[in-house]
Amino acid sequence: MSRPAPGPGSPTVARRSRLGTWVADLAPYFRKPNSRQEMLMALSFLAPSLLVLVAFVYFPIVWAFGISFTNWQAGAGTTSFVGVKNYVDSLTSGDFQNALKNSLYFLVLKLPIDMALSLLVALLLNQKLRGMSVFRVALFMPVVTSMVAAAAIWRVLYNPSSGFFNTVLNSLGFLSLRWLRDPNLAMPSVVLVALWKGLGYNIVIFLAGLQSISRVYYEAAEIDGATTWQRFRYITLPLLSPVTYFVLLIGVINSFKVFSLVHVLAPDGGPLNSVEVLVFYLYRLTFQRFKFGQGAAVSFILFAIVLGLTFIQQRVAEKRVHYE
Repeated sequence: MSRPAPGPGSPTVARRSRLGTWVADLAPYFRKPNSRQEMLMALSFLAPSLLVLVAFVYFPIVWAFGISFTNWQAGAGTTSFVGVKNYVDSLTSGDFQNALKNSLYFLVLKLPIDMALSLLVALLLNQKLRGMSVFRVALFMPVVTSMVAAAAIWRVLYNPSSGFFNTVLNSLGFLSLRWLRDPNLAMPSVVLVALWKGLGYNIVIFLAGLQSISRVYYEAAEIDGATTWQRFRYITLPLLSPVTYFVLLIGVINSFKVFSLVHVLAPDGGPLNSVEVLVFYLYRLTFQRFKFGQGAAVSFILFAIVLGLTFIQQRVAEKRVHYE
């Protein structure tokens, strides 16, 4: 049975007409000798950067996607095509499911606290008081601190026998806690370090959004008798929604990218692998067990998860974004 031709108003015809218009507008540009020379000149300047981009970004991605369908393992005699076996084995593996659960736990535990606390601090720093710049610099300093150095210091602070936190607890009459050695406390301990490290970045983003809101709206609301909460609820939050959406989007992506923090605080994955997140699992699978084929498959599964969550956020959260 033949398929009916698309109508004049169909999306296919609209895309074809836009493409035809674009080609028709671009064609005279290439007929001019000067335009061709300008194009060649532009390509000659772009060529070194494009070659580096292709050699060190696009080619490795394509190559990794190819080996994800093989059983390549360091030390193995032969490498053969295994199809989607690596993807199936990874998705059904208990270690992968545990790493995915830990990544989601890290996301759910960190992101709401991070967004709420950074917005609260940004509101406080937005007040026109003397000395606020000092607090802004102090809160942003952990962001520019090396992640490895910061995690190493926090690991010393978490030491169960001589760490600062247990010393304080003991002085107050409480028992010592096994911060990174207790399966129930290990992930909250990692989240606490992540909050301290990245809070200043979100504060700066929220502060920039708050300072971009015109004072006219608040003055009009004050004339109408709006309370502080009403001004925050009906003016600040809606006009801050583009910034909130950005912080949410970046926060989800960064939560699935966490690696250095976990690698320094718990190089063995924590008690009962309680802090082994996806990227750390990928690292151990590839560079400790040398299963490069399965490691490549896990990396693309991780990419699909992040892409899917980003798409869901775009579909759901972006509809609630209000632009001034």
